[in-house]
Amino acid sequence: MAVDIQTPSPFDEIDQLLETLNDHNQEWADLSIRERIDLLEQVHSNIGTHAQRWVEAAVEAKQIPSGSPWEGEEWASGPWACLYGIDHLIKSLKVLDAGKDLLSGTKIRTRADGQVIVRVHPADIYDQLLLNGVEAEVWMQPEVTRLTLKDHMAEFYREENPVGKVALVLGAGNIAAIAPLDVIYKLYAEGQVCILKMNPVNDYLGPILEDIFEPFVARGFLEFAYGGVEVGKYLSFHDIVEEIHITGSERTHDAIVFGVGDDAADRKKKDNPLNPRRVTSELGGVGPTIIVPGPWSDSDIAFQAEHVVTQKMHNGGFNCVASQVLVLPETWDKSAKFMDALRKTFNSIEPRAPYYPGAMDRLERAEKQAENAEHFGDSRLLITDIPSEGDQYEFSNEFFCGVLAQTSLPGDDAEAFLRNAIDFANDTLHGTLGCNIIIHPKTMKKLGSKFEDLVAELRYGTIGINSWVGAGFLLGRAPWGAFPGHERNDIQSGVGVVHNALLFDKPQKTVVKAPFRQFPASIATGEFTLLPRPPWFATNEMAGEVMMRVSKLAADDSKWKHIPGIFAKALRG
Repeated sequence: MAVDIQTPSPFDEIDQLLETLNDHNQEWADLSIRERIDLLEQVHSNIGTHAQRWVEAAVEAKQIPSGSPWEGEEWASGPWACLYGIDHLIKSLKVLDAGKDLLSGTKIRTRADGQVIVRVHPADIYDQLLLNGVEAEVWMQPEVTRLTLKDHMAEFYREENPVGKVALVLGAGNIAAIAPLDVIYKLYAEGQVCILKMNPVNDYLGPILEDIFEPFVARGFLEFAYGGVEVGKYLSFHDIVEEIHITGSERTHDAIVFGVGDDAADRKKKDNPLNPRRVTSELGGVGPTIIVPGPWSDSDIAFQAEHVVTQKMHNGGFNCVASQVLVLPETWDKSAKFMDALRKTFNSIEPRAPYYPGAMDRLERAEKQAENAEHFGDSRLLITDIPSEGDQYEFSNEFFCGVLAQTSLPGDDAEAFLRNAIDFANDTLHGTLGCNIIIHPKTMKKLGSKFEDLVAELRYGTIGINSWVGAGFLLGRAPWGAFPGHERNDIQSGVGVVHNALLFDKPQKTVVKAPFRQFPASIATGEFTLLPRPPWFATNEMAGEVMMRVSKLAADDSKWKHIPGIFAKALRG
């Protein structure tokens, strides 16, 4: 199919779209939960209808070869992510509509320091089957107690007379599910009608999303706009737009809030915004992957090297939460072997087209700053042996391309190294969106409660333990966003969350845990789980087939008939 590039929306047309939204914003705010559910169920059904068209458009635009395992990424981070998130949001809405407890049957615990933790995954039998051994918990902000937790959920639905608002959502150009899920969050968690400006990089998805969201467009609850910087600027300062949500870069956020030109830096320094609207954001950053020393076998090293390459090269490296800095132990006798396995994996995977604008320029800038750089094809670069001290380019600039940097830190044992790595991640690296920790189960067991205490110190919105944090993006019940506390004039990875199907008002971070090895190798490490090689792995040859089948399961009320076929393909990955 031909990719359909959209022409910019004329300003007078945008005015009309915003007038329509303004005429219906209070109607949406007052709409019953049952009516909201009906609309969302129609969208869920429409995604199933248009999923194949959606994936085909993305595959063509990103220059993915037909039949490539990379197609699995487009199924997972497009239709499936939306279907899964919507499904769990509908379940929450039905509970609210019935006047019942959103947390009924959910495991809740409290740490010794009083921090409340809610387990959000697995949520049902399908979670247990399809992602066996994967768990996710949401850690609440310190002021939330066990007694007040329910008072910090579904704030919009506790308002007696909510006021309708019009929000602008500036869509992301990389991952297909981001824009629709951001719109759904503004509509359902915050009660605001939306105009979605598609990013020019993936605006070919606009007509598909318009068809999917037709029930909302027909009611005047959602409109679409197209264009680049000028259209975005016009929308951001429009009188009818009351709030803005952006997924993108820190630079774009600052341009919206403080403007551009000679005065912008001064306004930012003084926190004197040109645009006073509330702006929520998810802006990426410099994400680390910390390798904790332990009794790793050669096969463990090979598998986890595949894991790290996946964290870097998923979607060609064009992810806000792609791993950027690999942190190795200085004194671990397996560090060199791990780097050799990493190089081998980089060489073995299919090349990726650098489809995102500016990718090669960013790669060249990173290479110019590096003393030790190794190429793996035209669009992949490994920078090694970066000193951990000092103001290093790699620690403060998001690459957003296929570049992975490596540094090493001291530590006589696993605990000492992990403490140093956590301090480094918190205090040296720019941004707080996601942090990965890869640790052998025996090492984790030896650390005992100290390990969770160390995790508690990490200031990141999502933390993956033997799981890429990108998996947290896919788990719709988990909040997705930066660690709370960024100031408007030092925004880093942003403020606010999205996804969050349980509608927590004060989440601090999500912690996702996965098995250290795939089944059946996981048995040797003492983890009795059935998770095969994850379908998001860059080395999974069955990824496209598996995620297509999983997406069909998510779209179908008769889910069980899809399970045997999924298992048959997944075990071959």
